[in-house]
Amino acid sequence: MPPVAPLKSDRVRPGSDPTSELPPYVEVKNLSYYYGRKQALYDVTLGVPKNTVLALIGPSGCGKSTLVKVINRICELNPDTRHEGDVIVGGESIFSQKTDVIELRQRIGMVFQRPNPFPKSIYENVAYGLRLHGVRDRGTVDDVVEWALHHAALWEEVKDRLKTSALELSGGQQQRLCIARALAVQPDVLLMDEPCSALDPIATAKIEELIISLKAEYTILIVTHNMQQAARVSDNTALMWLGKLIEHNRTKEIFTNPREKQTEEYITGRSG
Repeated sequence: MPPVAPLKSDRVRPGSDPTSELPPYVEVKNLSYYYGRKQALYDVTLGVPKNTVLALIGPSGCGKSTLVKVINRICELNPDTRHEGDVIVGGESIFSQKTDVIELRQRIGMVFQRPNPFPKSIYENVAYGLRLHGVRDRGTVDDVVEWALHHAALWEEVKDRLKTSALELSGGQQQRLCIARALAVQPDVLLMDEPCSALDPIATAKIEELIISLKAEYTILIVTHNMQQAARVSDNTALMWLGKLIEHNRTKEIFTNPREKQTEEYITGRSG
């Protein structure tokens, strides 16, 4: 990430973008989101520059997971939802009438809290999205499966057992397989919702190393309760609270010099 010029002010409006020197690839603009009568997000505005990692932190129920699920419109699986505001990805509104939701989810990959491999072979798990999008040439599929497993730092561990059930992998391997499955359809953005919460420390370290390496090619948003993890893997961090964005800044500033008292209290464990 290129060096960012110092902020011109000692205080930043909670919804403003501290990385505005870099154009955002993912831009959330005055986003409010509702499940029926319940409002889950309140006027959230933030930007995520290309090839950076944004960590979303905050207590349970604060809207972190809702925000990432809105970005690839998976929230709409619940029919009683509505939104105000907009989300722009790569210069295009995700809510445009022209947006093909299946295509959108190809561009914006999602990795969930618990590994969710399909009850298929390792190979077929990675190939699934390709087949769904009409790729039938075996040579092409073989090449992409190998490429995706390499990028998910899993190839060397599974290359001799691609026909084995994915359910036989360890939890950490299953999570990296799910990342490979997301990468196989060549997304621009990766959304990760607590990707390490079900993993042991060794598997967590591998996923964190993977996140750091992947940002060279992808724009990544990660939801995490682990503030040490946020500090290790992210360029920028946003604190959410009761559906509102409290503070968004470079990660080093959030953890060493937070501007909001609520941020300081949360990262020091005095609240949340």
